[in-house]
Amino acid sequence: MMKMLLFDFRESEKDFFENNRLNDFDITFIKEPLNKETELSEKQYAETDIISVFTTSTVSRDILEKFRNLRIISTRSSAHDHIDIDYCTMQHIAVFNIEQYGRTGVAEYAVALILALVRNLLPAYFDMKTHTINHKKYEGRVLSSYTIGIIGCGAVGTAVANIARFLGMKVLIHSYMKNPDLANSCEFVSFEELLAESDIITLHLPYDGDNYHMISTEEFEKMKEGVYIVNTARGELLDIKALYDNLIKGKVKGAALDVLECEFISTYKGEMATVIDDIEEHCVETALITQKLFNLDNVIITPHIAYNTLESVNYILAETFNLIRDYLKGVNTNRVC
Repeated sequence: MMKMLLFDFRESEKDFFENNRLNDFDITFIKEPLNKETELSEKQYAETDIISVFTTSTVSRDILEKFRNLRIISTRSSAHDHIDIDYCTMQHIAVFNIEQYGRTGVAEYAVALILALVRNLLPAYFDMKTHTINHKKYEGRVLSSYTIGIIGCGAVGTAVANIARFLGMKVLIHSYMKNPDLANSCEFVSFEELLAESDIITLHLPYDGDNYHMISTEEFEKMKEGVYIVNTARGELLDIKALYDNLIKGKVKGAALDVLECEFISTYKGEMATVIDDIEEHCVETALITQKLFNLDNVIITPHIAYNTLESVNYILAETFNLIRDYLKGVNTNRVC
């Protein structure tokens, strides 16, 4: 029986384990992410065969060196840059990720965020609670009057494009992949043209290191006045300081972020002073700017939940165990290293 430590365990995952028998795994569930603060027993470090994590964990070399018999790391995400892949390769630790799990859920969530922004849903809600109603403040526009720019045309970007077309929006797409199914209904354009022509810009591409801060000061300068920004992809794609600056001066009319750079520290609920010495300086700055964004009425920030539907969660967990079983039989589907 394989001994597994499953970190980042969430309430939404309980039903899967209650409804599925996993007799070939001895699983210990841990709600907290795996990081330098994690305390495990010597027995756990010695006997664990598998660890499963989410992107909120930081699986660095100094952590991995404590596990003496680790064979497999499975991340319940498509992203895997929170894991030291070089060390895992050197130590022959197999790493697996999950792909294609959030196509419909993330696409629907992105469109929901767009609707909330352009119809001023949150300001109207909070003003209603405080009885300070100002109807002029909530005036919006129908979606069919907007041009949406979609950066990335994988499964999620394609789904967003289809929903946007159904709603009557003009759709511009910039992507290395060109889905032929969209050729007659959407326009594939250069990055610069998308920035200049879009009323709403939404990100739907993976982070690969080379596209770090692909939306930053220079890109904001090329955008329309009053543009909306939506990011349900990866926080590292968007320079949050440049976003804040352009929100303050009015270039960006509103923003919705389901992902943040340095996500752990940006959502840390303890005393900042207890972890500040162990994190990079730019992450501290990012966390401070995130707190400023929370004070803006035209910004929506949610805790990385675009994928979080019953269907997606069940798929991720089922695929996690299928990939591990396949690997033990000699099949390396979705193996990162």
